[in-house]
Amino acid sequence: MADMGSFREAVTAWAAGGPGEPAREMAARLSVRVAVLLEGPSDAAAVGALAASRGRDLAAEGVCVLSMGGAMSVGRFAHILGPPGLGIRLTGLCDEAERPFYTRGLERAGAVQDTFFVCAADLEDELIRALGVRRVEELVEAEGDLRALQTFLNQPAQRGRTSQQQLRRFLGTKKGRKIRYGRVLVEALDPDRVPAPLDGLITGL
Repeated sequence: MADMGSFREAVTAWAAGGPGEPAREMAARLSVRVAVLLEGPSDAAAVGALAASRGRDLAAEGVCVLSMGGAMSVGRFAHILGPPGLGIRLTGLCDEAERPFYTRGLERAGAVQDTFFVCAADLEDELIRALGVRRVEELVEAEGDLRALQTFLNQPAQRGRTSQQQLRRFLGTKKGRKIRYGRVLVEALDPDRVPAPLDGLITGL
């Protein structure tokens, strides 16, 4: 039986040059109404965690949360999922530096751009600012990564960076760490401290 995970796999295969019919069939069967386009799996983990904290089951609601594997893929996925392809409503997050890729890709696909929410640097940066450096350090310690963080901070390359910049860089130094902390940081947020881009995305689904 098809589920949203199978649909994501079919869309990703289609974007890589495979056939589109499996995705078309599953989109109709699952009543997919919104596709959330995200740069990477850490963003998807954060979106999933916030939705769950608000009692939302996005897959059951016909929402497909999709990690594209980088901002430069947005045009390809928008073409497949948006007006030229499946005609699904598109939304998502993007980093300020990557906004030009989104603008061009969405324009070429004839998709609406104002349903995409922009993070100043990236979502991790937004979450660290929302929680504060001290709280993030406490979470790092609770996750058993304090020694790794201390070793990282002693590296010469970290001198001159702010504590927030150091933490943001640390989250990306080990495979899988950004994904894990995407969930951990969101789950630690007070309801009134959710970063505006992430809150706007979830609220609009």
